[in-house]
Amino acid sequence: MVEGVLHRLSPGRWPVLLLVAWLAGCALEASSPTDAYRASGQAIQAVYEAALPQLPLDKQRHYAQRLYRISGEPRYLPPLEAHGRRLLVQLERDIAGLERPGFAAARARQIVADYPQRTAKQRARQVMLAEWGEIAFARQLLFRLVQADYYGLLEAIPDHQRALDYLGSLAWQRFLTDPEVVRLYTAQVANQAWFLHQLEVVDLRPAVREAFLSVFPAQSVADLEQADYRNRLYGMTHIVIADSRYYQRWVPAERHAWILEALAAEIERILDQATEDIQAEVALVFLLTGNEGHPVVARIRQRLAEAVDPRAGIIPSPRGEIDLARGEHRNVLALMVLTWPGRLHPGPDLSAGVRSGAAALRRACPSLDERAGPLHLRCQ
Repeated sequence: MVEGVLHRLSPGRWPVLLLVAWLAGCALEASSPTDAYRASGQAIQAVYEAALPQLPLDKQRHYAQRLYRISGEPRYLPPLEAHGRRLLVQLERDIAGLERPGFAAARARQIVADYPQRTAKQRARQVMLAEWGEIAFARQLLFRLVQADYYGLLEAIPDHQRALDYLGSLAWQRFLTDPEVVRLYTAQVANQAWFLHQLEVVDLRPAVREAFLSVFPAQSVADLEQADYRNRLYGMTHIVIADSRYYQRWVPAERHAWILEALAAEIERILDQATEDIQAEVALVFLLTGNEGHPVVARIRQRLAEAVDPRAGIIPSPRGEIDLARGEHRNVLALMVLTWPGRLHPGPDLSAGVRSGAAALRRACPSLDERAGPLHLRCQ
């Protein structure tokens, strides 16, 4: 029952969530397939928005960022403004630290030591990152700089050029084209190549595409084991998603025609072997390139709507687990596909109102953990 699943939430929220569960059960009875899909997506949305303040900070940011970018609704701004304040504090500390010898190496070691180890994939990535020196820190720094750029905050960060110069000094091409890195870290390789280009550090997009096709040649795709096949799909979808600056702009279909063609040709295997997360990202590739009418989108929408648990109102994990925090990625992507409005909104631009709040946060919070739960909300 939904009460048992959401036992960590305040009891006052349960009636809302039970109503949502009823909506999910009725979703497929809507007047048309499009209405049914939208109802399923809205059921997911209602569950997550009721629970959003209770989720870890990184989940709040992830959810609100995506919903803002497809809706432009101001109600998603508070979690993003809180994220912007945290970014300013984190980046100022990291950039100041770069002046100290050994800082980046020590931070990299700590990041590797703290890397999640719940799944075999995470454990393999931890081992891989440990072999690449300061890259573990550099990729975190890169992500934070890109997020600041998305929010219009990069120029507000003192000495941010020092961070860009530091990133430019690293062997990104060797890392991002290494076959084992590409195989294990496929989606992140795509992200980092596009992030580096966005920040004008280096353009490795052609080299990464070549490395990807070398690791996953077309003639061997049919023989890939499921884990490698899923990683390949993640890599292809993230090339397009990163090119859209994570749902901020449309992407010309011809730029990534090879990806669209491959995904369309493999739809049966995608529906059979890919998780709902990956299926949703495949649909988003078509949506971001202006192909909402493609049959791939309709088939994935049907599959996602069918996957919604009528009692919980969300899509469970492949093992049937219903955990709002762990399932946030899967469910926010699904609701985007199911309720796609056909409009994208950049940013948001937070340059006008975040800096003063960051000063107070800097004094109050000596350490910021994006994975922190509600007890850390005072440090937003």
